[in-house]
Amino acid sequence: MHLPTPEGPPLRITAVETTVVNAEMRNWILVKVRTDQDGLHGWGEASLNWKTRAVTGTIEDLSSMIIGRDPRDIEQNVRVLTKHSYYRLGIIGATAISGIEHALWDILGKSLGQPVWRLLGGKVRDTARVYTHLGLGDMRSVYDTTDPGPLREKAAEVVDQGYDALKVVLVPYGHHLTVAAERRRLDKLMAALRDTVGPDVDIMVDFHGRPASTAAALQYIDVLAPYEPLFCEEPVQPGDTEALRQVTQRSRSPIAAGERLVGLREFLPVLAGKALHIAQPDLNHTGGLLEGKRIAAVADTEQVGVAPHNPNGPIAGAAALHYAVSTPNFVIQEEMSGAVSWYDDVVSTPMRRVGNHWTLPTAPGLGVEVDEREAAQHPYQPEVAHSGSAVLADGTVVDW
Repeated sequence: MHLPTPEGPPLRITAVETTVVNAEMRNWILVKVRTDQDGLHGWGEASLNWKTRAVTGTIEDLSSMIIGRDPRDIEQNVRVLTKHSYYRLGIIGATAISGIEHALWDILGKSLGQPVWRLLGGKVRDTARVYTHLGLGDMRSVYDTTDPGPLREKAAEVVDQGYDALKVVLVPYGHHLTVAAERRRLDKLMAALRDTVGPDVDIMVDFHGRPASTAAALQYIDVLAPYEPLFCEEPVQPGDTEALRQVTQRSRSPIAAGERLVGLREFLPVLAGKALHIAQPDLNHTGGLLEGKRIAAVADTEQVGVAPHNPNGPIAGAAALHYAVSTPNFVIQEEMSGAVSWYDDVVSTPMRRVGNHWTLPTAPGLGVEVDEREAAQHPYQPEVAHSGSAVLADGTVVDW
């Protein structure tokens, strides 16, 4: 009896293409990998704020390395893209590879008739808890809501939509020391927020790396601690593991960080140094799903949970869903499904929110399809530069 070979029929990558969709406050970079099998293609996402043209150019430069290769050899393709690039890849290169890698998983799942989570080891949960931001995806609300009245109104809208967790950015732009007036203002804002949402809605406070010292970060954490935040995110700038470790050791609240770290290589010293409680790899930026699973596995050995960063578009959300379903130490997922009113017109996604969670996807691959004609109605535009306000009264430029 003739047995089929394990590899199945030949399959080759024929093209890697990008489509940029302007979602008002940011651009989505959608990546399509075509194959030589009619109708079989994969979708990924490589969105990176303020770096759109750099990422699309990088994808174009890298794609020639994998044309003609089997898309199902995901590990090998990623090794080629990484190792044959010669120069060490930073956030732009890692984002480009992440988007391609997502699309390869989509192809593999479709070719086997299985959802990607099944190929990542199978499900470890039936639903994935999610949270969103003030404004339900409107980035202006996230960064520009600094008065108690609008804060209360926008927080109530989030809870009314069924979420039981939300993220805010309330820590002021600062320097190496805080002042009493800033601490009182932060206390007033957090009190209004907690009073509005009640004791059982989880609040995450994103510091955005604004404190320029561990002393400043810890002073703000002391203000926030009585309001029981689920975690305080990125209290100091990335890259200084010792500073982050000092904050984590002294903090009265859990500490989360990692959205700006690239790959397991950059996470290793942070995890080994017990420098955080919750790791936040961005599956769009850290190298893709395989690298994200490696980060989660190491984090698990260090008793660290994962709450992936994702203020990006719909395909990034789909990748995050499959990751959440298959990752044991997953805690909660950031999601932006309300970012624009036409979200579901451009992309059909597997993310179905019921109250505070996403349900289990069952479609093959990532479960995503893009209406390319509709996508073309929202072409590239320069993104809003929120960072222009990160200047102190005396003219000092500080971290946004």
